[in-house]
Amino acid sequence: MGTWTVFPEGTPPAPVRQLAERVEQDGGRVLALYQEPVGDHWQIFGLLPLEKVEPTPYQRTLSPAHVKRLAAVVKKTRRFVDPIVVTSPRPGVYWTPNGNHRRAVLAQLKATVVPAILIPDRDVTFHILALNTEKAHTLKDKSLEVIRMYRGLLAEDPSRGEEDYAFQFEAPYFITLGLLYETNARFAGGAFAPLLRRVDTFLRGPFPKTWPARQERADLVRQADEVLSDVVARLRRRGIRHPYVRNFVLARTTPLTRRRKTVPGFETTFTKLAENLARFDVTSVRYEDIQRSALMAAPAPE
Repeated sequence: MGTWTVFPEGTPPAPVRQLAERVEQDGGRVLALYQEPVGDHWQIFGLLPLEKVEPTPYQRTLSPAHVKRLAAVVKKTRRFVDPIVVTSPRPGVYWTPNGNHRRAVLAQLKATVVPAILIPDRDVTFHILALNTEKAHTLKDKSLEVIRMYRGLLAEDPSRGEEDYAFQFEAPYFITLGLLYETNARFAGGAFAPLLRRVDTFLRGPFPKTWPARQERADLVRQADEVLSDVVARLRRRGIRHPYVRNFVLARTTPLTRRRKTVPGFETTFTKLAENLARFDVTSVRYEDIQRSALMAAPAPE
């Protein structure tokens, strides 16, 4: 075994020791093997060659603005104090599900190594939403991460399905919204999210079976959005322009009223929503109505 610090004293499992040796072969430096304090899982702390570290294929797009802010702080303090989290999908490659912005900052500053916590369990790669805390997720961020993860699992773990990865996906509507954001980065996900939260569910069966059904769900939402966009366009022609207008129209056409004791299925809900939108009378809407609804829906100040 290498001359590494081991805490607590003892012999780490063979796979962990082998991974530590591979880090050194890849040009890195292992500083310690240790058991984390919650589940007693063995992990590796060390310095990895920056050129061998890359983001997972499943996570959100890098934010240049966030990288710029982080770089400014690092430059000012002249210190890098927050290790990234990595896994190793194959020899010589390290993925970071939590630390891509910090990795980018180090690359920008011409660093050659990055302090990292290397987790031997590769499945942790798919815990992106639980681990990635360096920058708050937007609805779009979460949805795109989830759909990228879904595609990866469809190829790598086709025998399992959505219910098996419910923790990693966090909520089923992120999958549906991810498909919509992929084809339209400006999709109004926030307007549809309240409705999707109530009717979208994790689909049963392996990924190859649920994938077509998930695409069908996204298509139903897309069709409803096309009708909604037509309604919004007609309201604008009447001079009614308000950022809350989509939410206002959806609130008045939703098939899910508070009086309903049972919630209809996904297909029924969005088919009925499209019908309600097609019949919506734009002449009955006043700007004051939308403004009042927006004020009532706004969260209370903290």
